[in-house]
Amino acid sequence: MEETLNKVLCSLQAACARREYCSSDILAKAMRLTGGDARASQEILGSLESDGFVDDARYAAAFAREKSSITGWGPHKIATALKMKGIGKDLIESALSETDGQKSTERLRKLLESKWKSLRGDRYAKFKLLRYALGRGYGYDEAGPLVDRIVREADADFSGEGPDGI
Repeated sequence: MEETLNKVLCSLQAACARREYCSSDILAKAMRLTGGDARASQEILGSLESDGFVDDARYAAAFAREKSSITGWGPHKIATALKMKGIGKDLIESALSETDGQKSTERLRKLLESKWKSLRGDRYAKFKLLRYALGRGYGYDEAGPLVDRIVREADADFSGEGPDGI
């Protein structure tokens, strides 16, 4: 039995060395590898945490950076995903504070402008664009003004006027 637990521990150490995992993911993997032995799984998780292989704060920060910069998720979607992983509210807030808000707004603007091109001529385009932004995890306070500006600029371009209506 002890030999099996050492194999599971070594396997999970190797997995944690390759990429970040949160404690709930590791606990689920340990449960699966130990055949559902909760006590052994908790011991393995404790060992991995004490050795620095598993750290929920480090995981949350890496997850937020990756999802924000590479995937283009907004803060609401990132927070929801981290909550589903069992990460605490304080760790989520800390991880979100590390993401760059200015780049996030610029990324949202580019996403909305790209999406707008596929929606031209649709009478519900503004609502679809807003729903798209909300689905990406951005808040209404952030997405609403950008959507309004994009629609207004597109209308001005279409009518031949400048962006200020001149």
